[in-house]
Amino acid sequence: MHVHFDDTIIHIDRDRLKEIQLHRMQKSIRHAYDNVAHYRATFKEAGVTPDDLQSLDDLAKFPFLTKQDMRNNYPYGLTAVPMEDVVRTHASSGTTGQATVVTYTKRDIDMWADVVARSIRAAGGNSSDTVHVAYGYGLFTGGLGAHYGAERAGCNVIPMSGGATARQVDLIMDFKPTIIMVTPSYMLALADGFRKAGIDPRDTSLRIAIHGAEPWTEEMRREIEETFDLDAVDIYGLSEVIGPGVGQEFASTKDGPTIWEDHFYPEIINPETGEVLPDGEEGELVFTSLTKEAFPIIRYRTRDLTRLLPPTACSMRRMAKITGRSDDMMIIRGVNVFPMQIEDLILKDSRLVPHYYCEIRREGPMDTLTVVGEAAEHAADENTRIAASQQLAHAIKATIGVSSTVVIKEPNAIPRSEGKAKRVHDLRNK
Repeated sequence: MHVHFDDTIIHIDRDRLKEIQLHRMQKSIRHAYDNVAHYRATFKEAGVTPDDLQSLDDLAKFPFLTKQDMRNNYPYGLTAVPMEDVVRTHASSGTTGQATVVTYTKRDIDMWADVVARSIRAAGGNSSDTVHVAYGYGLFTGGLGAHYGAERAGCNVIPMSGGATARQVDLIMDFKPTIIMVTPSYMLALADGFRKAGIDPRDTSLRIAIHGAEPWTEEMRREIEETFDLDAVDIYGLSEVIGPGVGQEFASTKDGPTIWEDHFYPEIINPETGEVLPDGEEGELVFTSLTKEAFPIIRYRTRDLTRLLPPTACSMRRMAKITGRSDDMMIIRGVNVFPMQIEDLILKDSRLVPHYYCEIRREGPMDTLTVVGEAAEHAADENTRIAASQQLAHAIKATIGVSSTVVIKEPNAIPRSEGKAKRVHDLRNK
């Protein structure tokens, strides 16, 4: 089936794009204000009304929306349409507190499918592709978001969901998908699954991997691309904004996700002061939705740390790869440490595989960091593991500036993530 993609909007003149953004933003802010008590209250407290938005720069006058605000309005307090117009509800897992709930109208679902289809096209996919979806289905937005988008792109969709690695391997070999949509950490677990089955991961039909739901490094991209002989690209999204498809990296450039700015307006702020930073400076990513009906978001603080970059493959701005999350950051004896910094160092050592986690403990008045990694098959003997642990501890100290204990376990000793990998285990209150 041939599906027509309307790519004209992504190549639109920047000045015309800003006109569209302002018009849509004014409508979105008015919609939120008129229909959501939380927005009316916070706008009043900040001394603003929708009429105060006369330019894109005026957005900085409006208050932020936080994850805590979403929890305080659980479940439907931020929904801006009558419940009879809601056709879908998604929610976060709630592992760090009350689940955050997001609602969708039929038009929201259609827009979401459109931006994911656009993302698949940017990744190098088209209607002749078969897409193996290994994101979890259910309340998590990954599975159904990828699924509807791949269908909208005219692809044949295999709704596998996460887990059951041996079955995933069998289906990939039998159904011969050309694209896989999956978390990068589970992609590496699939590599283990192929090897266990006696199959070289480079011998599959896969040519494109679209990875999202967790931060990943350039080192991990190289590892995945070399292991599977394919193009690995980044899809960005989060359920509070809509799900996957807020931004997508073009396979032709591999220079960070392009944000679909006709639907999602980005800002970068200083996470301490809330001040808006110029493009190119690193800070916390904030989004305002421009076209959502059921769940408009005004200046939602994502906690993701990145930079806004100029357009390359089209006329919309890019974001740099996420360097970490402000709520994933470990502060060890006054030093800010992100799991991705440690991941980078692990991936540079051929004796180690990219499965790891960090443990924080409190010993007396001091916090301590333990990094638990895993040896590659060829480096399984105890002496090699001890040498690798010592070298990694030295590299962490030299590069990041913090002392740590490093434990390198035998091959396959660390449980494989079937969804988002949990990299930080905070044991200070246990």
